[in-house]
Amino acid sequence: MTLTSTTALEHLSPAWSHLTTMQPERGEGIYLYEADGTRWIDFTSGIGVTNTGHCHPRVVKAIQDQAAKLIHGQINIVIPPSTLKLAETLATVTPPGLDCFFFSNSGAEATEGAVKLARMATKRPNIITFQGSFHGRTAQTMAMTNSKTVYRSKYQPLPAGVFVAPYPYAYHYGWDEARTVEFCLHELEYLLKTQTAPDETAAIIIEPELGEGGYVPAPASFMQALRDLCTQHGILLVADEVQTGFGRTGKMWGFEHSGITPDVIIMAKGIGSGMPISAVASTKAIMANWPPGSHGGTYGGAALATATAVATVETIRDEGLAANADRMGERLRDGLVELQGRYPVIGDVRGHGLMVGTEFMRGGKPDKDLTKAVQKGCIDRRLLLLTCGTYENVIRWIPPLVVNESQIDEALTVFEESLQVALN
Repeated sequence: MTLTSTTALEHLSPAWSHLTTMQPERGEGIYLYEADGTRWIDFTSGIGVTNTGHCHPRVVKAIQDQAAKLIHGQINIVIPPSTLKLAETLATVTPPGLDCFFFSNSGAEATEGAVKLARMATKRPNIITFQGSFHGRTAQTMAMTNSKTVYRSKYQPLPAGVFVAPYPYAYHYGWDEARTVEFCLHELEYLLKTQTAPDETAAIIIEPELGEGGYVPAPASFMQALRDLCTQHGILLVADEVQTGFGRTGKMWGFEHSGITPDVIIMAKGIGSGMPISAVASTKAIMANWPPGSHGGTYGGAALATATAVATVETIRDEGLAANADRMGERLRDGLVELQGRYPVIGDVRGHGLMVGTEFMRGGKPDKDLTKAVQKGCIDRRLLLLTCGTYENVIRWIPPLVVNESQIDEALTVFEESLQVALN
């Protein structure tokens, strides 16, 4: 029996929300196409996944070639050559010494792995995360997620040993950056005195730029202070680069904007151009604390996914996509700041590279309704944009890193048209 689109949708779990019911037949670069040829501009990148653009020829060829040779070789039984190649390739783009990798399937899975590694390596039980963070939807990562209650509501009790510190979100506090950093560091020190002592704290885990929490970059001074604090107390500093990694912020890694090196990197999304793959990176010395059998998974390091990831990383590196993200991000931010000058409901424009947030405020309060109206206007004009933030009043700009100047300008035009309609 042939199912109609409406009937088929009834077979999908309602746990999934749907930005649209559009069913793309194919994708190319920043565009998605319906069967009738209708074109959509995708400035979501599948939530930060298709950094190389949809169906980049180099990535497609890697998938086709690998699928014809070997799809799955379980890494505890055999070692797929593409898995070794990925480890070697990643070692060329990670900081010196962070050249030992464990492969998984998703960002949440890699985050759980990083927590397990930190606890095993330090022999300490607790971890610290930050307000506004999003680390996943599994039980452990729900306990670490604080961007919205919907991600954890009615799932308590969640795993213990997770403590939450303020994130340096200056616009939220209404302070300048220096005062915000000072306050947040003071509160973190207070947390270490009152809730989890340094000698029972395994790791501090931070997104260098909040994702779901509102696209808020952590100031360099804050990241540098975290590095010093962790070094002082033997706490592992873990950078959750699931959304910020692989050129998204205009550098290969978000933490590079602060000039620091973490002890552990969590990576996913942009690593595989759509294939389910993630990784934990650390030093060989830290990884040596993970004895055989203490962590694992059936599909981690699978041949097809790792071959795709090799092609993805090489494409980002060889085609200078991080540098393009930096240039196009500057053009995007400049355009948004110009609009902010004419539309004061845009309270803040922020972000690095092509990870940019526009926060809407009216009457001194977050304006979710206006944000959703602008988003809907963009969708009506076939521009896909996502929202984020605790109050759902931030539109996030996250186009593929292959985007060019004319495409940025076209999206800004659609955005302004939608904003004008929403305000009238």
